[in-house]
Amino acid sequence: MPSAARALCLSLLTLLATAPQAAAAWGPPLLEGHGGWSLAPAGGGRPSFYAEGTPGTVLRDTVSVTNPGGKPVTVRLRGTGVRVTFAGTRLRVPARTRADVPFTLAVPAQAAPGDRPAAITARDDHGRTATVPVRLRVTGPALSALTVEHVAVHADRITYDLVNRGTTVLVPTLAVRADGVFGRVLDRAPRTLPVRLAPGRRLTFDEPWHGRPALDAVDVRLTVTAEGGARDSAEVSARFVPWGAVALGAGLVSLAGAGLVVRHRGRRGRRGPEPGPTTASEGARTELTGAVR
Repeated sequence: MPSAARALCLSLLTLLATAPQAAAAWGPPLLEGHGGWSLAPAGGGRPSFYAEGTPGTVLRDTVSVTNPGGKPVTVRLRGTGVRVTFAGTRLRVPARTRADVPFTLAVPAQAAPGDRPAAITARDDHGRTATVPVRLRVTGPALSALTVEHVAVHADRITYDLVNRGTTVLVPTLAVRADGVFGRVLDRAPRTLPVRLAPGRRLTFDEPWHGRPALDAVDVRLTVTAEGGARDSAEVSARFVPWGAVALGAGLVSLAGAGLVVRHRGRRGRRGPEPGPTTASEGARTELTGAVR
């Protein structure tokens, strides 16, 4: 075989051997073992969906299900990570057919600016799936704000709510202080709370307070800060009274008062009879007797 023909044959063999890899790299991935149906953004040439908008925006696009096989295939569509609404969630694709399904993607109203992971997934009746990533970028100004609310003092703890009023995810830091009649009774340095507070989210927290005063009037102040300049504080007053001791003291006072009454009555009982008034006849007899003598 001439050298030119031999080189041409080798080139054809190489092209045939690399064709599947090239198709996989440039075209939508085919799912092996069930007819080769595939899921991809409509229009071709896109490995994933890309969407960008401000919080509350509704975006539109189209997803394609391609069935190159000889039998129909039925799939169910769903979105993960964000709210996706399809023109139809159950889709029957005939053999050697491509079906295009429009959908809308809603950017969460309280979403923080930045990238959010999401995906569109198709699942056939045999439980096999295909997934296309969705790259969602939320635009808008970054605002860091939070509030501390509903502060309350209980027997051995302080409860409160934290609310993210901004557009960024916050990691709050808490400081606690309490001042009583005779000075400060609680002073906890700022510490980072083990939570990531998403925009618009409200969480209730429980701060333990062991060894609180038994008898005092205190003002408790909570101060919360976060990155980006977020800061808020709230204060509540509490009165600590040992009601058990007060009840015992009141009982002892009542018993002491009852004892005084009993003793007083006892003294009156030991007295002799009070002399009664002298009658007119008795006085007359006394005077008469004195006259005879």
